[in-house]
Amino acid sequence: MTTIGARPLAGLLGPWRDRSPAYAALADRVRLLVLDGRLTAGTRLAAERELAAALGVSRTTVAAAYAALRESGHVVSVRGSGSVVQPPAAAAPAEGEDAGGGSGGAPGHPQVLDLVNAALPAVQGLQEVVERAVRALPRHLGGTGYEMRGVPELREAVARRYTERGLPTRPDEVLVTVGAQHAIALLARTFLRPGDRALVETPTYPTAVRALTAAGGRALPVPVGPGGWDGEALREAFTRARPAVAYLVPDFHNPTGATMPAAQRREVLELAERSGTRVVVDETTADLGFAPGAPAWVPFPGDVVHVGSLAKSVWAGLRLGWVRADAATVREALEHRSPTDLGTPVLEQLVGAEVVDVLDAFADRRRAQLRASHDALHEALAERLPSWRVPRVAGGLSTWANLGAPVSSSLVLAARARGLLLSTGPRFSVDGAFERYLRLPFTLAPERMRRVVDVLADAWADTARLPQALPAPEALV
Repeated sequence: MTTIGARPLAGLLGPWRDRSPAYAALADRVRLLVLDGRLTAGTRLAAERELAAALGVSRTTVAAAYAALRESGHVVSVRGSGSVVQPPAAAAPAEGEDAGGGSGGAPGHPQVLDLVNAALPAVQGLQEVVERAVRALPRHLGGTGYEMRGVPELREAVARRYTERGLPTRPDEVLVTVGAQHAIALLARTFLRPGDRALVETPTYPTAVRALTAAGGRALPVPVGPGGWDGEALREAFTRARPAVAYLVPDFHNPTGATMPAAQRREVLELAERSGTRVVVDETTADLGFAPGAPAWVPFPGDVVHVGSLAKSVWAGLRLGWVRADAATVREALEHRSPTDLGTPVLEQLVGAEVVDVLDAFADRRRAQLRASHDALHEALAERLPSWRVPRVAGGLSTWANLGAPVSSSLVLAARARGLLLSTGPRFSVDGAFERYLRLPFTLAPERMRRVVDVLADAWADTARLPQALPAPEALV
């Protein structure tokens, strides 16, 4: 069981005192940290007296907040351990939510607008591909089914795809994984030793950062925004800190939607070579460029480790990913795999082999869906929330909205009470920043994206009526 101390918890809470009574505002903010995944299940919360001192409030306020969290099911009392976070799925709905089918129903209910995960339903045509894969299964049934490298059909298909896109690849340079997140965690264990620096973008995909820090890495954040990567900060990070690993999402970056220019990619390669850094490039959204005349995806050049997946372009329920690297790196990663799993399921891999061969056609369907939803989102935002600064993007699954005020967490709570589930801006931060920002995935159908904006506009009106958040206690500044 891990424990979060009073000061780290106070830092995560940010400017939480945005309404009265104070205990309810504090409980709401802790609840949001649980729902966002920034407080994980099994984490023991700071003692009441210590948190009260760190926040500059009475112990009674903290005790009442913890009691409210126990009542809603987000925290449980464990003898000898105090207050412990419970998994969000086991928690009751927060105050104002309707789990019985109203506009604020439970996640997964048809009336809920769920944008926590930037993902789409299965692409049209997947069922026929699955049926073909099932017919190919009998020839594998004579083996053990423990496919640590991946079945030959899928590794050959992935290698062929990279080769056709300009990066010559052999099947022994491909390692099949259980999705991209599994690949990132495996590479973190392969490349990092406790205390090593790991360069990451900020904002970025939060679960990747978790994988890097779980392997002992210390996150070294470099800013990225809708306009691109901070070149000076990149150069400073590589030359001064000499990170062991750099994790980048250069194509339709999550969450900003930015794409790294070719010249900057070449500079990253030069900097990494001089500093001895292993560059891990996450290309799970690289196929999703939907702007008119957008060029076809080209793999990141040079000696980097590529991570791919079918989750965004095909379906997240098809848990397939891969590592593309030189054969020696693949062998090294394979050595770190066996203690944690025994390979990727064979049937899913046979589906993947069929999918990769028709991936361009599937990606075309995805791009058409995303373009329509992206445009509907922006049209509705221009009408209902014109004060927000929301960049149009050329591809990917989300855009990064500047709200103009540090109210992301309050807005997400207000939207959740109306049945719209979103992630706060700070969830994508390494250090709790981005209260002025909100990730807006455009992964629902156009008419539902317009409904998303209607709910946001109502929630925004409520948020605007909240009193100005109090500054953090001086001791925490």
